[in-house]
Amino acid sequence: MSEQTRFLLSENDLPKYWYNINADMPVATEPVLNPQTLEPVTPDFLSVLFPMELIQQEISKERYIEIPQEVREIYKLYRPTPLIRAKRLEKALDTPAHIYYKYEGVSQAGSHKPNTAIPQAFYNKAAGVHALTTETGAGQWGSALALACNFFDLDLEVYMVRVSYDNKPYRRVMMQNFGAKVFASPTNLTNFGRSILEKDPNSPGSLGIAISEAVEVAATSGGKKKYSLGSVLNYVLLHQTVIGEESLMQMDLAGEYPDVVIGCVGGGSNFAGLAYPFLRMNLKEGKKTRLLAVEPTATPSLTKGIYTFDYGDSARMAPIMKMYTLGHTFMPAPIHAGGLRYHGMSPSLSALYKGGYIEAVAVKQLATFDAALQFSRAEGIIPAPESAHAIRATIDEALDAKQKGEKRVILFNLSGHGNFDMTAYQAYLEGKLDDFIYPEEEIQRAMKDLPKVDLPA
Repeated sequence: MSEQTRFLLSENDLPKYWYNINADMPVATEPVLNPQTLEPVTPDFLSVLFPMELIQQEISKERYIEIPQEVREIYKLYRPTPLIRAKRLEKALDTPAHIYYKYEGVSQAGSHKPNTAIPQAFYNKAAGVHALTTETGAGQWGSALALACNFFDLDLEVYMVRVSYDNKPYRRVMMQNFGAKVFASPTNLTNFGRSILEKDPNSPGSLGIAISEAVEVAATSGGKKKYSLGSVLNYVLLHQTVIGEESLMQMDLAGEYPDVVIGCVGGGSNFAGLAYPFLRMNLKEGKKTRLLAVEPTATPSLTKGIYTFDYGDSARMAPIMKMYTLGHTFMPAPIHAGGLRYHGMSPSLSALYKGGYIEAVAVKQLATFDAALQFSRAEGIIPAPESAHAIRATIDEALDAKQKGEKRVILFNLSGHGNFDMTAYQAYLEGKLDDFIYPEEEIQRAMKDLPKVDLPA
């Protein structure tokens, strides 16, 4: 075991391949369905929204997919990212646990999101696309895609959930800095946005609504615009595995191997990006690492949602997927972890959770911010509210190890910094935040609007 605090790789160590969980899935996944016909989607249907190379990655069974050299060159602007042992946090907790974090906040956008934004922009540009549309919750994804579109000279329209548009103005400015147009969703620019505003002119918005608006604009553009998203789909999770592949090398440098790997989940991309390479080690090398996904009690997709087919967006235009869902009509509480407010979860991650290959826990907002302050005061990094969910679970694991007198090696993904989330921290410090536990009856009510899927056995 090394006495170092920081474990760094060189540019030469940057992974050349992404890891594709589809090659090793220990449980079956259901097909993605056309929202109009309820039949399995065809490449032609998906090609309205995505370039063919990404569609092929979505369905590929190859274990490793090569990272294009053009993408690797841009990755080198911030990758490999550091692995850091949180010794000061360990001391503050007086725990025998060893805590490591993979710090994705060193990217230009301040989060893990460029890991997929850059290749998505690259593949769209290569396909002759000139403009993209997307949604964003807290603004992390929108910022990353704006950065990537700037690198590849693509126009970008971002539909940003209204509550985040109002609460996180500097992420909006960051997107605009890179040349993106940003709209507060729901807008009066789309048919679906107008329908929402007619019912509720003060709607705070949701990721489901913002997705619907971005999809509508792309689908009705006559092929002039494609749609891009930052989580949920297999190819997005695939691109994020650069995190876990680097972490495997860095844990080897540290002379330790994690007993538990932790990440926050909204759609599943940053958790899967860290955890899937370690899951491969569990499946192929006999390792026993626990993989723990952490979500808000306000959006408890895995811990309270239903595993069933549901639409990917509120307007029922996006493909139907089998996943843990709170229902596509879900309207989230305006918690400050805007990136964790999606109604569903990645289909592959959902299937793995159903099969018992990963664990999940939901944590409350106040406890999450308390953990964020503990971490920032010990380690000096203010985490994004989303990442703070992983920190909450990490601290709980470290205190459990302390109570049991166990040495436990914990690795978590610090998927972004909170430098643009000061309004959230201000509200917490002033005692203006509340906990919110999503009511069970609301979940059951939403289940009445699920698509009626009857696949052949």
